[in-house]
Amino acid sequence: MNRRDFLKSIIAGAVSASALSSTRAAAPSAPNVVLIMADDVGFECFSSYGSREYSTPRLDALAAGGIRFENCHSTPLCTPSRVNLMSGKSNVFNYQDFGIYPRGEPTFANYFKKFGYATAAAGKWQLQKGDDGISPTEAGFDTYCLWNIPGTTRQRYWDPSFKRNEKIMKLAKGTYGPDVLTDFLIDFIETNKDRPFLAYFPMNLVHSPFPPTPDSADRNETDKKKNFIDMVNYMDKCVGRIVDALDTNGLREKTLVIFTGDNGTNSTLTSQFKGRQIRGGKGYTHDYGTHVPLIANWPGRIGAGQVNDDLICFSDFFPTMVEAAGLRPKKITDGDGWSFWPQCRGGKGVKREWIYGYYFPRPYAKKFDDMYNHWEVRYARDKRYKLYDNGDLYDTVADVLERSVIARSNCDEQARLAREKLQAALDSYPKSGRGVSYDKVKGVIK
Repeated sequence: MNRRDFLKSIIAGAVSASALSSTRAAAPSAPNVVLIMADDVGFECFSSYGSREYSTPRLDALAAGGIRFENCHSTPLCTPSRVNLMSGKSNVFNYQDFGIYPRGEPTFANYFKKFGYATAAAGKWQLQKGDDGISPTEAGFDTYCLWNIPGTTRQRYWDPSFKRNEKIMKLAKGTYGPDVLTDFLIDFIETNKDRPFLAYFPMNLVHSPFPPTPDSADRNETDKKKNFIDMVNYMDKCVGRIVDALDTNGLREKTLVIFTGDNGTNSTLTSQFKGRQIRGGKGYTHDYGTHVPLIANWPGRIGAGQVNDDLICFSDFFPTMVEAAGLRPKKITDGDGWSFWPQCRGGKGVKREWIYGYYFPRPYAKKFDDMYNHWEVRYARDKRYKLYDNGDLYDTVADVLERSVIARSNCDEQARLAREKLQAALDSYPKSGRGVSYDKVKGVIK
């Protein structure tokens, strides 16, 4: 499907949905949305995906009672994924620099707020630096409790530094940060149980450093892998507490819960998964850097026990939440997200033949390596093949780490057709990012 047909399909769906959706403010009976995004954890760290090294029973229950997607891809790093997720647009359209959300770019919270939703965010912000980026209020959140926002220090776990509604919190010594953030959202749920709400939980867990958790057997443990496993377990526990709060307040059957991760696992960690070792791919554009979990659960609306292998990208979350809530579809302006709500409901929906990726996390770095200061790169992929803008084609099934380029001279018919399709996908997007002014050939700011 080329970009023109792609846009036509979105517009047709938007027109159809618009005819069925109300343009008025959301009624008190409108559904709630809880979007949870863990930090630095790939698909291989979840027992619902087949891991036997990690235990995530609360997320397993959400997957068993709803739908689990097997082909969801983020960007390889935190800020790019957050900008992509919150705006519903590929980074090629609006990404500016690490730690910055482009001012003037509406978020999903801005959108839900227009329809009368109460909105809250808790966790890691990383979208505002000095005079650049936007505050949580500008992003549409009525209330927030956040780390990595101007005024906070680097502490995020034990004795954390959090800002709650413009004020740095004074917390008792020995406080564990993830508990504070989870408590904040539980309070928000209880306070707003009689009106529709959107709760966004970009978790601090399980990003480095890797200290023990309150549930760790040894609070002095220094083995980072042991502590990481405990952190994954605690992340799962926090998700369970949110779900329990929805149940306690009689909201579970009117609330869509979505869980994902912002990128792959830290590259210093290796996990056992289905008989093989997977080294975390955070910062890299291969599958271990972008392949993240995606679970959606809504009792009575999403059928239990579903597993779906459709391609999903982070641009898709915004329109999915809007459609699930029955809100008027947002206007399409350089957006490339497709709603996967029909798939959640057991339908076919619009199946992507490919997804597009753009990665240029720090455009103004003095030099580029192959990880966090990655050079500008564009790629398109289907379920098997991935094509980069320099012409390199990889078989991501046989060559997950992308070590062997498929030469044009040694290309079978399937690979040749994939190259043609993915090249057309690349050609349908801008040749370089629109959010920065940078000459990648000369390496200078224009």
